[in-house]
Amino acid sequence: MSRFKDHFSEHADAYRAHRPTYPVAIFDWLRSLTPSNQLAVDVGCGNGQASVALTSYFDRVVAIDPSDAQIRRAETHKRIHYEVSPAERIPLTDHVADLVIAAQAAHWFDLQRFYAEVMRVLRPGGVLAIWCYQTLELDHPADAVIRAFYRQKVGAYWPPERHMVDDGYAQWPFPFDEIQAPDFQIRIQWDLQELLDYIRTWSAVQRFIQDHLHDPTDELADTLGQCRLGPLIRVRFPVRMRVGRLMA
Repeated sequence: MSRFKDHFSEHADAYRAHRPTYPVAIFDWLRSLTPSNQLAVDVGCGNGQASVALTSYFDRVVAIDPSDAQIRRAETHKRIHYEVSPAERIPLTDHVADLVIAAQAAHWFDLQRFYAEVMRVLRPGGVLAIWCYQTLELDHPADAVIRAFYRQKVGAYWPPERHMVDDGYAQWPFPFDEIQAPDFQIRIQWDLQELLDYIRTWSAVQRFIQDHLHDPTDELADTLGQCRLGPLIRVRFPVRMRVGRLMA
């Protein structure tokens, strides 16, 4: 297997501190679909944000990621077993999982090999859910400033897989009995520094810094500082999901 594309290990601490968390409504809905609550699997778990959320719904969670740096910084929990492993090699026996998820991760996978592993580890009637959150949105004119930064300032530095997130995985093959997902959103209130800290975790920003040896968010901070955003900024991220069931 070729080496995985690692865009986050070098700033795993920042990723853990500044990435948004997922609404509990996602996990409530997914649990309503699964055949039992014995075992959930979080593939490409990163620092374990979704893994920890799953512990409120499942007796046991197996969480895997190919990055040792991410796993070492993941939040521990007595119901979670973390393991360094790629998405294409899930360390479980056949037909034992009620739910497999990949949160903001599936665009890095070898999709055919991942799907084959999901079909192997899911029990009959088990559910696969893959999702991504798209570019943040503001109900404020400063939204145009952030979109210009995303597309123009650092646009050339996004890896090719990013367009799959922009598309919400909509064009992907999905060989499961598909279930229409509700329209979920991540909603957060951040101050300006928290917003900038999140933007600095973008892989495109990190690649820009490597090439230019300066941080483009410094200039963005100056521009946003003139936008009269107020002490707290209402931020939302549209969530796009593909969800399906493995039929018996």
